[in-house]
Amino acid sequence: MQVSIACTEQNLRSRSSEDRLCGPRPGPGGGNGGPGSGGHGNPPGSGGSGPKARVALIPRPPVPAGALRESTGRGTGMKYRNLGKSGLRVSCLGLGTWVTFGSQISDETAEDVLTVAYEHGVNLFDTTEIYAAGNALRLQASPRPCHCHSTSLHVPCPCRAETERGLSRKHIIEGLRGSLERLQLGYVDIVFASRSDPNSPMEEIVRAMTYVINQGLALYWGTSRWSAMEIMEAYSMARQFNLIPPVCEQAEPHLFQREKVEMQLPELYHKIGVGSVTWSPLAYSLITSKYDGRVPDACRATIKGYQWLKDKMQSEDGKKQQARITDLLPIAHQLGCTVGQLAIAWCLRSEGVSSVLLGVSSAEQLMEHLGALQVLSQLTPQIVMEIDALLGNKSHSKK
Repeated sequence: MQVSIACTEQNLRSRSSEDRLCGPRPGPGGGNGGPGSGGHGNPPGSGGSGPKARVALIPRPPVPAGALRESTGRGTGMKYRNLGKSGLRVSCLGLGTWVTFGSQISDETAEDVLTVAYEHGVNLFDTTEIYAAGNALRLQASPRPCHCHSTSLHVPCPCRAETERGLSRKHIIEGLRGSLERLQLGYVDIVFASRSDPNSPMEEIVRAMTYVINQGLALYWGTSRWSAMEIMEAYSMARQFNLIPPVCEQAEPHLFQREKVEMQLPELYHKIGVGSVTWSPLAYSLITSKYDGRVPDACRATIKGYQWLKDKMQSEDGKKQQARITDLLPIAHQLGCTVGQLAIAWCLRSEGVSSVLLGVSSAEQLMEHLGALQVLSQLTPQIVMEIDALLGNKSHSKK
């Protein structure tokens, strides 16, 4: 089981505004933590309103059929989309700190990456407790008022006992509260749950997620690496018992893994409004032209614990994929971009994708990946057809 947490701009603004969605922070007079306090409490509520009143304020406006509503950030060029068919706006490129804030880079580099991300309009950050996620919130008092942070609680860690894993009500609630305390936040905007334990009943999961929202610990919840059938089951369960359904799915699509994002997620988006936040658009950095048939010394595959990635790169399938990447170089040169930028833009074009999470190890690498925004506008249907022809793995409906 994995629980991920996403926090929007309201976690980082001053808590004096009256339009907050969660209840008051415990304490005398309902005080709250401002930007200079080093932490953030719950925003003030409206005169002691209870949990039900808070849930009623969470907007889910109807969205016309078709592409996600999109706008461009002034001065940054960043594009913003609705998270599924909810009213939450997120940058179409987010920062996944699974790599960025891992132990392999320094705190100073992590802060440099965050600074570049803020300055270029990124407002969605995904962190995780087992990869030094605390670094991701060190700049939470930044003057930019539009930051979205997220964090992941990897409960199915191999070092944990069987009784400490799963999506039980106990683990969801205690895991979320523990993460909020560690991150010094009063609430988060999205909490994601990874469906890796079939022993957790679906009704218990949906009720637990509804509970944390009712308690003001989160505003939305989503799924992570769930099948379309499981997502539909959760949605039906929520409607049957008047609970809160998920709004998005975390998935791992890239040029060599396409079926879910092309065939399943768009259908979920149109039927029940579930969008997607995708990660690893470069397939753990496999989609790059820098390898050239070998594994360079300065590569993630050489990091301790990433032997599986090195083995994958050197496998028969890995070599075939590298050959396909080489075939894409002429298209990348035609568009004036790198293969990595082309791959990220390709992920962004998928229907229903709200944001693509980037994994970087330096500010320079982040700057390069952000250049995919300019490539996105150049991906005409003709170029997409050329990419499909070179890859030879286009998803087709089973109907």
